[in-house]
Amino acid sequence: MKSFSIAKSRRLRGTPYTSRIEKQGVTAYTIYNHMLLPAAFGSIEDSYHHLKQYVQIWDVAAERQVEISGKDSAKLVQLMTCRDLSKSKDGRCYYCPIIDDNAGLINDPVVLRLNENKWWVSLADSDVILFAKGLAIGNKFDVKIFEPDVDIMAIQGPKSFELMEKVFGDKIVNLKFFGFDYFEFGGDKHLIARSGWSKQGGYEIYVEHNVSGLKLYDHLFEIGKEFNIKPGCPNLIERIESGLLSYGNDIDNGDNPYECRFDKYVNIDSEVNFLGKEKLKKIKSEGIKKKLMGVMFDIDKISITGSLDLSDQDNNIIGELRSACYSPHFKKVIGIAMMKKSHWNIDQNVKASINGDICSGKVCDLPFI
Repeated sequence: MKSFSIAKSRRLRGTPYTSRIEKQGVTAYTIYNHMLLPAAFGSIEDSYHHLKQYVQIWDVAAERQVEISGKDSAKLVQLMTCRDLSKSKDGRCYYCPIIDDNAGLINDPVVLRLNENKWWVSLADSDVILFAKGLAIGNKFDVKIFEPDVDIMAIQGPKSFELMEKVFGDKIVNLKFFGFDYFEFGGDKHLIARSGWSKQGGYEIYVEHNVSGLKLYDHLFEIGKEFNIKPGCPNLIERIESGLLSYGNDIDNGDNPYECRFDKYVNIDSEVNFLGKEKLKKIKSEGIKKKLMGVMFDIDKISITGSLDLSDQDNNIIGELRSACYSPHFKKVIGIAMMKKSHWNIDQNVKASINGDICSGKVCDLPFI
């Protein structure tokens, strides 16, 4: 597949770390929230093996924040998500599907409660700030909504804990999953959460001070040499094996939370008010007709930039392959697919045209690992 350069501009922003990662050998970008997001540093498979053994630093500044503050901020955040946040606590992160009035997914962000009147919505790839402003205006909420100058770097991999302890001390190792606190470096305090878009463990640093943030970036690489530190980015193979969903790829506005296996984040029986609640009650009562499942093909390569139809033995379309990769763990191609109810059972046979050939595969559960 031919490669093309990306023209940078004011509406397609780089990040505070772009100059660093370009010196460090980034080989591909994707676009995420109107920003550059590194997509590769050479071989994705080599990076996959390294991520599972050592530690990487990721430029994920494209994971933008929508700050919602004011006396009605909790009402607005709750209106946007089907997850009950009535018992949420300061210093905690919450995975929160955001839906519209028809229960279609708008985004699947992590919501940080800084305090009861101040929230950060840490976004996947869609313009939630416009959605939030529209709801606030329509409901006459007393809130302030804007995108703060926050640029996340993620420290991911099994050695991330030793590296971060070396910089920030014992306190950071004791941080619970999806908890966050403030840690000092270079005279500035940084919000650091135990989170990240991999299952290998790690942290995300919400950098609000670019100068000390860049110093921290460089410092982590310097002292991380003993842990075989390398630059990296969200890894296609690792995230598919782990069943980590990508908004815009695996899921979109045409899907509802039940179809995307988000049942535990849907609280239709609670007293809280959120958009699409009645629609979700109806969907649950009637049952869904499609659902995300895994699929596996006994082949050793695949490259897709869109989606692929999946068919049964009679060539009826029974699903859609949305993301896929070759898995070194399984030594097969694995993928995430939206399957019709008639064919979402495990071990169902499927067919797809891959690499110019008709390939046979089977449905399996998520996550793969």
